[in-house]
Amino acid sequence: MKIGIICAMKEEFELISNDINNASITNKINLEFISGKLYGKDIVGVVCGIGKVNSAICTQVLISEFKCTHIINSGVAGGIDENVKFKDVVIANDLIQHDFNVCNFGYRLGEIPNIGTYSFKCDNSLINLSKSVCENISNTGIDFKFHVGRIITGDQFISDDKISNKLKNDFNALACEMESGAIAQTCYLNNIPYIIIRSISDNGGNIAGHEFYKFLNDASKNSYLILKNLIIQI
Repeated sequence: MKIGIICAMKEEFELISNDINNASITNKINLEFISGKLYGKDIVGVVCGIGKVNSAICTQVLISEFKCTHIINSGVAGGIDENVKFKDVVIANDLIQHDFNVCNFGYRLGEIPNIGTYSFKCDNSLINLSKSVCENISNTGIDFKFHVGRIITGDQFISDDKISNKLKNDFNALACEMESGAIAQTCYLNNIPYIIIRSISDNGGNIAGHEFYKFLNDASKNSYLILKNLIIQI
């Protein structure tokens, strides 16, 4: 087993990189891929950059060049469901790219033609293991909750109440962000198991930009806490 760990931003990756043992760096596609051991597991970690193209290309490199057998995406997201609060953790059960639109040709909003699925489902065993990790951590007196549900992805930072509400209603999603759907599609096409772990940095509303910077570090810590314990048990 070799696990590829993808974060969009350095703030999300910092705690991970600090814990990698026997680290070595390989430069590809203008990115630094860090290989080493994380809690006894072989991993390759990378900051892919923001957006769907960056994350898709990075995922393919992890699979094709580094021979990763599993992919984990960890980071922050905007919570668009009223029950999902700042710093909560969302484990994705499936992903949809909300800005993909060929509805004029009879497809549903977010549906990609000729790919064989409407949403990209995370690996069931990784979902169940992540849920178990979250339940165990919940018993330690943490100040956040965890949720399992749909995460949606698009090449926009959502910071508008009306748009956020529409996305929630259109897709029945808990959170939105800018990379996971593309990671999921790439893993799906390569038949690679994957899981998405996101902690809430903002609510996608009119002041989401302010909230994002306020909660980025704390949300990144919470996401890493789940990732860390998942890596230990995987």
